[in-house]
Amino acid sequence: MKIFITGIAGFLGSHVADRLIEQGHEILGCDNLIGGYLENVPSDAEFFQVDAIYLNQMKKMTKDVDLIIHTACTAYEGLSVFSPYLVGQNTYQISMSVFTAASQNGVNKVINCSSMARYGEQDVVPFHEGLTPKPQDPYGIAKLASEQTLDVLSKVHEFDYVNLVPHNIIGPRQKFDDPYRNVVSIMINRVLNGKSPIIYGDGSQQRCFSDIEDVVDPIIESITNKKAIGETINIGPDEDVISIKDLAYKILSVLNSNLEPIFVDPRPQEVKFAHCSAEKSRELLGYSTSVSLDSSIEKIANWIIKVGPKKFRYHLDIEILNSKTPKTWTQKLF
Repeated sequence: MKIFITGIAGFLGSHVADRLIEQGHEILGCDNLIGGYLENVPSDAEFFQVDAIYLNQMKKMTKDVDLIIHTACTAYEGLSVFSPYLVGQNTYQISMSVFTAASQNGVNKVINCSSMARYGEQDVVPFHEGLTPKPQDPYGIAKLASEQTLDVLSKVHEFDYVNLVPHNIIGPRQKFDDPYRNVVSIMINRVLNGKSPIIYGDGSQQRCFSDIEDVVDPIIESITNKKAIGETINIGPDEDVISIKDLAYKILSVLNSNLEPIFVDPRPQEVKFAHCSAEKSRELLGYSTSVSLDSSIEKIANWIIKVGPKKFRYHLDIEILNSKTPKTWTQKLF
């Protein structure tokens, strides 16, 4: 099968590409390298250093492909409250380019990777797919709008799609010098640089974390699974819920560090209790959790040590600066 992956230099896209190449598929992909590393791109993939937001380019790159796996976006939930134009453009507008190109070229199927941000703050935890989405930041709103538009276009232009919701994915290759996202990688990078992990608020926020090894298989399964067509499916664990405070101490313990966390002001619009039910993905895609959080932390730390801990890069423009903008960004505290 000829498969195109947007965001192929990114954390998720590169791992999916590796697995598909192992299976003998022809893989092409693009990336603007905002959120990924060039070295993540598999050598056997045909790579275009092109931003998927450009429709004419997307149309050319996806000509004659059978399937598009759409992982590209600026996945900056917290930052989106302060840079809504940047995040909206690179989340919703980029999706419109991808889905339009798929429609123009008669692509058979689109696998769309959405976000847990679609759910927002809910009365029911873990989040299940039957809940009414209530996104509470521009990133989540853009992700939900992308899903809704994909559903409309697929019906009008007669192609299949699956809407996957991988959540809190961690593992090697995740960007760890980015101060705006990836809490586990940020904390590990800081500790390896001899600095304390930083926690927004009191650290009582709760999450479940998904090792990349456990996420790739159900994504691959969704390509051929007919029962998944037109469905929204969470991918990730619903066991081992952990607070951000406990996460920080777990990382310090795994890395044998005596440092103590630093607590700073909460970020606006952060969902306090956010983790998803895995029942549907277990039933439809055979999802299972095989990698523990401790093992994931060890793998990430070993990878960062191998490539070398880095200073944090404040590489994105903050569009709205006021008293509510996190000082971790304005004062470059990371």
